[in-house]
Amino acid sequence: MNKECEVYTNKMIKTIEVLKSDFATVRAGRANPSVLDKITVEHYGSSMMINQLASVSVPEPRMLAIQPWDSSALKAIEKAIQQSDLGINPQNDGKVIRLVFPQLTEERRKDLSKQVKKMGEDAKVAIRNIRRDAVDTFKKQQKKSEITEDDLKTLEKDIQDATDKYCKEIDNETAKKEKELMEL
Repeated sequence: MNKECEVYTNKMIKTIEVLKSDFATVRAGRANPSVLDKITVEHYGSSMMINQLASVSVPEPRMLAIQPWDSSALKAIEKAIQQSDLGINPQNDGKVIRLVFPQLTEERRKDLSKQVKKMGEDAKVAIRNIRRDAVDTFKKQQKKSEITEDDLKTLEKDIQDATDKYCKEIDNETAKKEKELMEL
């Protein structure tokens, strides 16, 4: 693969990395600390991530334990979790906040599965947009006689191959996440 295509394939790789991190925040049946990644806490006048204020552990498969380093952050963390779209009520014992993940209902699993499919489709659209930008750039270069017509054909083929490869990877990641959601 040549340097012209490399810039665009790196963008495609970043798109997949973003998709994977988004998938990690979708709650499956098990407790996973990454579901807290998008929750910010207002503490001492600034916005912070939970993992910057506390240690997060998984003592049991369906439970997260959040232990703040500063006990004054306990209420702020609890409030942030309640206001988030996590759908879990935190249990605060004065030292540790526990999040108990209930079994997902069949209906909730299907909703999450639809959400995951939409995320996958959005990522594929992003990949195709990157391909379109690349092809436009290559055509402009050919018009300016910076590259030959043969180079243009080669570049278009390379970028299409990358597009196909990464769309297939997105399909695989989406299927893997859906399977994880449907497990009991």
